[in-house]
Amino acid sequence: MSKIRVLPEQLANRIAAGEVVERPASVVKELIENSLDAGATRIEVEIEGGGTRLIRVIDNGEGMVEDDVLLCLERHGTSKITEAHDLEAISSLGFRGEAIPSISSVSRMTITSRHQADDLGTTAILNYGKLFKIHESGCSRGTIMEIRNLFGNTPARKKFLRTKRTEIGHIDEIVKNYALAAPDVSFLLRVDDRQTLLLDSEQNLAQRLAGILHYSGDFIEIETAHGKTLPRLSGFLIPPDAQIKGSARIKLLVNGRSVKDRMLSHGVTEGLRGFLMKGRNPAGLLHLHIDPAEVDVNVHPTKQEVRFRASRDMHQLIVQTIQETMQAYQSTLRNSFFKQKEAATPVRQATMTPSPIKPVASYIGTTAEPVPGGSTKHAQSPLPVVESPSPVRQQPAFTKKQQQGHGLKVIGQFNNLYIFCQSSAGLIVIDQHAAHERLLFEKLKKQFLQGRISSQNLMFPETVELSRVDSDKVEQYSDSLEKMGFYIRDFGDNSYVISAIPALGSHISPSDLLLDILEQFGTAQNKQANGSLLEDILASMACKSAVKAGDRLSPEEIEALLNNMARANLFSHCPHGRPVLKQFSDADIKKWFHRT
Repeated sequence: MSKIRVLPEQLANRIAAGEVVERPASVVKELIENSLDAGATRIEVEIEGGGTRLIRVIDNGEGMVEDDVLLCLERHGTSKITEAHDLEAISSLGFRGEAIPSISSVSRMTITSRHQADDLGTTAILNYGKLFKIHESGCSRGTIMEIRNLFGNTPARKKFLRTKRTEIGHIDEIVKNYALAAPDVSFLLRVDDRQTLLLDSEQNLAQRLAGILHYSGDFIEIETAHGKTLPRLSGFLIPPDAQIKGSARIKLLVNGRSVKDRMLSHGVTEGLRGFLMKGRNPAGLLHLHIDPAEVDVNVHPTKQEVRFRASRDMHQLIVQTIQETMQAYQSTLRNSFFKQKEAATPVRQATMTPSPIKPVASYIGTTAEPVPGGSTKHAQSPLPVVESPSPVRQQPAFTKKQQQGHGLKVIGQFNNLYIFCQSSAGLIVIDQHAAHERLLFEKLKKQFLQGRISSQNLMFPETVELSRVDSDKVEQYSDSLEKMGFYIRDFGDNSYVISAIPALGSHISPSDLLLDILEQFGTAQNKQANGSLLEDILASMACKSAVKAGDRLSPEEIEALLNNMARANLFSHCPHGRPVLKQFSDADIKKWFHRT
C-alpha cells in the first residue's frame, strides 16, 4: 500500500497560510497589494482586536465580477501572470495566487466586490476555507475584504502572536510603507473605531514621509544623475545629525514594493560612511527603480525578500549615488554656514607673532578674552594646525577681502574646544577637534590615493619590540605602511627601527602610532575588501594628529581652520560621523529666554 497521499485542498491551504499569513499585518499587506494592483486611489483599513477580531480593507479599485470572485478563492488563481515567462519580469505586487485562499483557510472571510462596469456586485461568504454562500448585492464599485476571527481554527498560531499593541504597530508600519510606495493614493487606518492615520493624496511624497517619520526639518533629496534611465535611485534622507522622534529607520522600496534587504541597507550605510556615528542608523526613504527582469521577487511567499541579477552593481549604485548626494549636500551646508558678506568698513585684527609649536602647560578655565574684530586672544596651540601662518612675519590688519574667506565673525573659544562664531543666520558653534580631524583625514586620503602620504624623517630613529603577531603584520602590510609614510627596517628578532613617520604625526610617539595602526590591521581585516580598512586607519591617524580638546588656538589658527573648512569638499562631520558644527538661529536663541 502506498504511503504517499495527496493532501486535501483545505489542508494544503492551511499549510500555505503558515508561510503567507504570519500575523495580522501579513493579511493587511496582501490585501493592500491587491488593492493597489486593482488601481485603487483610496484604501481604508479597519482593525479590531489587534487584527484577530476584524480586518477590513476597502478600496475603490477595478473590482471583480462574480466569476473572478469565485476564481480568486482557488489556490494559484491569479490575474497577474498567465505563463511561465511572466515570472521572469513581474511588475505587479501580487502574482502567486496564494494569499486569498490561504487567508480564508484560517479565518471567516467575506468578499464584497463590484466591477466598475457592473450595476450590481457580488458577495461571497467563507467559513475557514469553505464557501458558505455567494449572491448578488448592492454595493459601491471596488472591493471590500473582511476577515474575522483570524487563526480561529489554529489556536497554536494565535497563541504565538505578540501583544495587541505590538500587532497594531506592525499593521501601522505596513500601511505607512505602502503609503510611501503609492503617494498618489489616499490611505486611512482605523483601529477599534478610532482613526489613527489619514494620508491624503494631495500631499507630495516629502510631506507624506515627514508626517510618517514625525520629522519637521529639511530632507536630503536622492536622485541618480541619469534621470529616468533604469536602474534609478530616488528618495529622501534625514540629515545624519538631525533630531528625530522615535527610532526611525530607512524604508526600502523596489519598484513600488516594500522590501527588507540587507544588501540595500548596507549600501545606504556604506554611502553614509563618515556621516553616521556608531550606533546610529540612516533614516528616510530609498526607492530603487529597476527593470523587472533584473530582480526576482519570487524567492519567498511573503514577497518581502528579493534577489538581484547583478547585486554588486545595485550595491555600488546605491553607495555611489548617496556619496554624490552627500557631496552636493556639503555645498548646501557651505552656503548656509559660510555666507560671504562684506563688512561696511575694514575690520582690524590684533596682531600676534605665533610661537614655535611646543608643549605648553595645561590651561585652567573656560573664559575667552575678546579682542578687536571679534577674535579671541589665546596662547599658542601645542599642536599643528591646517596651514598655520608664518612664525616670523607679523600679521597685517585684516581687510574686507580677507574677511570674505569664511564670512564669519569669530567671538571666541570656549573650554578650549568649541569655537563660537556669529553669522548672518545666527550663532555657529564649531568643535575644533572634529573640524581639524575631517580636514586632515581628507588630506591623508588624497595623499594615499596619489601614491604616498608625506613623511618626516626622525632625527633619532626609534627601536620598537613587537609581538610575533605584530611582526607578521609589518611584513604582510609593508607596502601599505610605506604608502602611509612609515619607513621601517628589520633589526632582527622581532625588533624594528622606525626612521620615518607620517608628517602629520610628528608630535606623536612613533611606536605608539605604529602599534595603533597595526592593531587596526588585525581587527578590521574583514573590511579590507570594501576599502573601509584604509579609511578606518587614516581616520585614526587624523584623530591622533588633530588639535585636541584643551588646545588653545590663536586667532590666526582659528582663521586658518575656518578658511579651510569653507574651502573643503567635506567638512560637516568628522570621519567617525560626529557633527563638526551646529547653527542656532536668532529664533532658536530667543526661545531659550522666552522672547518673542
